[in-house]
Amino acid sequence: MQGIARKIVYIGLYEGLAIVFASLGLAALSGAGAATSTALAVATSVVAVLWNLAYNTAFEAWESRQARRGRSLARRVAHAIGFEGGLAALLVPLIAWWLDIGLWEALLFDAALLVFFLVYTFAFNWGFDRLFGLPAAAA
Repeated sequence: MQGIARKIVYIGLYEGLAIVFASLGLAALSGAGAATSTALAVATSVVAVLWNLAYNTAFEAWESRQARRGRSLARRVAHAIGFEGGLAALLVPLIAWWLDIGLWEALLFDAALLVFFLVYTFAFNWGFDRLFGLPAAAA
């Protein structure tokens, strides 16, 4: 599977499974009910997808104006820190409000989500590529 079909299947499966796993994790960590945890997982997923679109659009616009082309280690680190920092700035207040907790506790929840998504993304991509084959660019 290649092209836009691959991307649609990827996003649908990735986000769908992420919502299920994040709901279970949030419910276990927060003691909130399934409905509250699932709604928060959906909300954080929507925020993350929209932030990803906005951040990467802005980053690529900035990147296109740079004299030095390519993505050095420093540029990749700056991209990752900017993305995760911006996402945390959006999610921590949302989590605090949703669960009626303090910002420090919400930051800890966000850190747990960050660690989860690091492992989940690695495992999901590996499994997706084994199930659907590599994209043309990597084959």
